Amino acid sequence: MVPERIFHIATAADWRAALETGTYTTSTVGRTLAQEGFIHASRRDQVQGVFDRYYRGLGEDLVLLTIDPARLESEVRVEPVGDDTYPHVHGPINRSAVVDVTPLNRKGGAETLMSLWMKGMAVRMGAAVLVMLLVAAVVLAAQRLA
Repeated sequence: MVPERIFHIATAADWRAALETGTYTTSTVGRTLAQEGFIHASRRDQVQGVFDRYYRGLGEDLVLLTIDPARLESEVRVEPVGDDTYPHVHGPINRSAVVDVTPLNRKGGAETLMSLWMKGMAVRMGAAVLVMLLVAAVVLAAQRLA
C-alpha cells in the first residue's frame, strides 16, 4: 500500500532545475531516472537512514521533498529492498505533486528559519570583517607611503 506521503532527498541544485522544467528526474545521488528506471523515495520513518547511508558528508545543500502520491502523474510502487519495502516512483515527479520542500542540515534534520538566518548572518559578518581588514591594510600602506 502506498503511504499518504512519500519523501525524497534531493540536492538543492537538482530541485532548482526541476522548478525550471516542471519535472524532477534525479533517482538518487549521481543517478538519473533514465539510468535507474525509477526515482527512489521513502516513508518518513526511513528518511534518516537513507540520509545516513547515502547523503551524509555529500557537501551539497540538500532538501527533503514531501510528495503527495495522489498528485503524481507517474506510478508509485512499494517494492522490497532487503528486509524492508520502499516506494519507488516509476517516472518523473511533476512539480505539483511536491507539497513541501524542507532544507536539511548536515545531520539530516530540518533546517529552521532561524538557523538559516544565522548561517547567512555569519557569512555576511565574516565578509564584513574581511572588508574592514582589507581597508585597514590599504590605509596603513597609504600612510607609510606618504
